[in-house]
Amino acid sequence: MTSLERLEADNLYAVVDMGSNGIRFSISNLSPPTTRIMPILFQDRVGISLYDAQFPATSDGQRAPIPTSVIEDVVTRLLKFKTTCEDFNVPAQNIHVLATEATRTALNSAEFLGTIKSKTGWKVKLLSKEDEGRIGALGVASSFSSVQGLVMDLGGGSTQLTWMIAKDGTVETSSRGSISFPYGAAALTRRLQIAQAKGQKAVDELRAEVKANLQTAYPSLEVPESLEKTAKQQEGFDLYLSGGGFRGWGYLLMSQSRLNPYPIPIINGFRAMPRDFEDTSAVMSTAAESEDNKIFRVSKRRASQVPAVALLVNVLRECLPSVRSIRFCQGGVREGFLFDKLAPEIRSQDPLVVATKPYATASADIIYDLLRKCLPNTISSILSRQVPYSFSPSLLHGLSNLLFAHVAVPRETRPAAGLYSTTTGILASANSLAHSDRAILALVLSERWPGDLAPAEESFKARLQQFLSPDEAWWCQYLGRVAALIGDVYPAGRLPQEAPRISFSTNWKEISKKKQGTTDALCLKVVLHQSVQQTVTESSLRDTINDIEKCGKRKNWIKADDRLLSTERVAGDYGISVEVELLSD
Repeated sequence: MTSLERLEADNLYAVVDMGSNGIRFSISNLSPPTTRIMPILFQDRVGISLYDAQFPATSDGQRAPIPTSVIEDVVTRLLKFKTTCEDFNVPAQNIHVLATEATRTALNSAEFLGTIKSKTGWKVKLLSKEDEGRIGALGVASSFSSVQGLVMDLGGGSTQLTWMIAKDGTVETSSRGSISFPYGAAALTRRLQIAQAKGQKAVDELRAEVKANLQTAYPSLEVPESLEKTAKQQEGFDLYLSGGGFRGWGYLLMSQSRLNPYPIPIINGFRAMPRDFEDTSAVMSTAAESEDNKIFRVSKRRASQVPAVALLVNVLRECLPSVRSIRFCQGGVREGFLFDKLAPEIRSQDPLVVATKPYATASADIIYDLLRKCLPNTISSILSRQVPYSFSPSLLHGLSNLLFAHVAVPRETRPAAGLYSTTTGILASANSLAHSDRAILALVLSERWPGDLAPAEESFKARLQQFLSPDEAWWCQYLGRVAALIGDVYPAGRLPQEAPRISFSTNWKEISKKKQGTTDALCLKVVLHQSVQQTVTESSLRDTINDIEKCGKRKNWIKADDRLLSTERVAGDYGISVEVELLSD
């Protein structure tokens, strides 16, 4: 990433998101080549709930103005952030203060905004319901390389529902924008508590109200026929969720995963199946235990809102059409507001490729060709083995960019650095990456470097392998060891096109084994070209070649008896016999 000393001030943007549950401060760098992923240079959050401030516990349930003490707290935090913006040299015209539902509907909204203007010099942009929904939807679009499905944003004071098709830099949503409901996590929690105090009849009436409004809303979205057709073909819509209320629900789902602890502590890109998402009893039980056993990223306040979110989830199950998967994202007002400023050609860039670009060598494209050619493009005839679809061109480009990122790390820690690179390492802050991509990259980059892992790291590696399907985990092993061979031949990651040192090709080969009979083997042909034959010999590459062939030994196949999270099941252990043929041209 660009160092702080080399930042261009004109590309820095500061955003204050004054939401209902808290206020978020961020400074982002929109400089190329990483503009698409909008890297954050600074972020902070203060737990001032503008919604709760208007419904004090001592009141009779009636809304009150935002108290003077709260306004003073907000101003103090804004002034502190103003100093931070000065430290980062953020231009005044690039500082934006945005306010949503709780401020928009406050009884003393004008007074609140006027005080902020007089004390800080900043004019607050008060988002309308329509703008809040549109910007929230753009925040979701920014969180993935493409989006196609239904989108919901659960804030503190309101929730929005729309459909979205985001592809190749264009974002389509309902002509109505997002339909907004006054059922934010904080708002619905307050209403549910009031109803519970009155009795079950009042709770039933609240639930019926929420259900009636959501049932009316979906048809009015006018979901396009193409999206309906896709949902029918794939047996359900993909549902994309943002906002603090849903993110809390997502972290609770992570915490109750059978893969414990869940290996990727990042909400963006987390995927859940409907059966888990809709199991409100299990999630509420997990939340109830959070007082005694702290759950990662689930505060007491967020845990207290779980019953209200559960009510909403139960209603969604009845009101929305069939859903095949639920995808959580970090994108919100900050991300949507900035994404709205990006040109379509920037939006269309693949976030995985963009996030890894700063670590690429000048020969990254040639490395990509080598990696692509070491993977067969056909299906084996006997075992029907093939490269998983998750090893996409995008992922291979990202891997090519990262292949030499840890070359300066001490030799004994390189495998661990690769293993943690996508969770706590160089890609930890990169938004918009699917959890499966993070797991694949981490496993390949760990295998790419020779050496051992410590026991704790071996445990983490095992959990990442269990996160993937057996075939994905095995191909990570194979691809990482081939990447090590590339590193042996090109230690600096510079691959001259005019005098290549090595080339790959693959084919399937039938072989006979005593216990298995006739089976498939993957034959990797490695050609050493004349330009390097005097310095790179078979003996110098023998250890790495042996490692590649070892991943084809049955004892190194991936066990399929405990695939905890994969949606693609593979019968039996997964592996392929591998033969490496070293040739000279």
